[in-house]
Amino acid sequence: MRQSLEDEFTAFVAERGQTLLRIAHALTGNREAAQDLVQGALAKAYARWPRIHGDAEAYVRKIIYNDRASAWRRAGTRNEVIVAEVPDRAVERHHDQDVTDRITVQKALLTLPTRQRAVLVMRYLEDRSVEETAEVLGCRPGTVASQASRALSKLRQLVGDRTVPMGGTR
Repeated sequence: MRQSLEDEFTAFVAERGQTLLRIAHALTGNREAAQDLVQGALAKAYARWPRIHGDAEAYVRKIIYNDRASAWRRAGTRNEVIVAEVPDRAVERHHDQDVTDRITVQKALLTLPTRQRAVLVMRYLEDRSVEETAEVLGCRPGTVASQASRALSKLRQLVGDRTVPMGGTR
């Protein structure tokens, strides 16, 4: 790679790396798994960097979603460990109700099927439209809408209405 392409890639990682990590963490529920997922996606993007045209971030995000879905399929089951209760240590450090709500929702997210979790991450964490989400996931907009509806309904059953968004705006 020429030096200017390497500089461009380095700048991209510096600028967008934390956002990509946040998305991967929402998908995996685990910091180390998220770091591995992002690192693998960036390695794939680096190998193709001279040929990536347009929105490099969208390209890397698609790799992240596809790699995570592939890992779920290979494993046959989820590889997360779901606990019955939120650890006391986290609650002791953070007495704020918003933090408790986020932990509760994150724990509930880990119980959702792969596609539903990906739809919620894209629609609510990334604030993507139904159409954008469908394009990245390779499905129809109606599938995105139905998966989001089912996932939000399940989350409301698990954690209650006050912590779960009521619906998208786009």
